[in-house]
Amino acid sequence: MNILTTGQLAKKAQVNVETIRYYERRGLIPEPLRSESGYRHYSQDSIARIQFIKRAKELGFSLKEVSELLSLRVDPNTNCADVKRMAEVKITDIKEKIHALQRIKEALTKLRASCQGSGPAGKCPILEALDT
Repeated sequence: MNILTTGQLAKKAQVNVETIRYYERRGLIPEPLRSESGYRHYSQDSIARIQFIKRAKELGFSLKEVSELLSLRVDPNTNCADVKRMAEVKITDIKEKIHALQRIKEALTKLRASCQGSGPAGKCPILEALDT
């Protein structure tokens, strides 16, 4: 078995060393064995686990949700329907965020249209709208 130090794991998984330590503290990766001198020794499996975490985060899952996904993966009492439900909840959450961002964009667009772009900043309709 190839053993990796923290630095080697960070390089292969393309993350910062502190990220590995953080994931370890959060329980997302198992606590590694230690050498007699106290160095952490990770297995090759740790690379795949960190890449799983990174991909899940890229899809918008929080670290808490990633932890749940990892738990579902090893729990013999779960099935694909359980994972699918988590994905559906995440999709709903993303749709709500998109809707909120669209409302913000519309409000800012209206504020921008109310400003002529000239005159003192103290009289700017955008700033005045933020005061009310």
